[in-house]
Amino acid sequence: MNTRTNDRLKPDQNLQADWLEVVRKKVEDLRFGSVQIIVHEGRVTQVESLEKTRFPTKSDEQG
Repeated sequence: MNTRTNDRLKPDQNLQADWLEVVRKKVEDLRFGSVQIIVHEGRVTQVESLEKTRFPTKSDEQG
């Protein structure tokens, strides 16, 4: 029987606060875009953000 599923390490509170703060900052800095959280074996390993620049359309300019 595989017991690895029950052997997960509890997340370190300091590490959790670090990635949460990174996510908060990236969301605050975005006007249009997305923030992606990458998880590996139950732990956040990477946070990515994609920012978009939007230009007004002709209908926005006219009306």
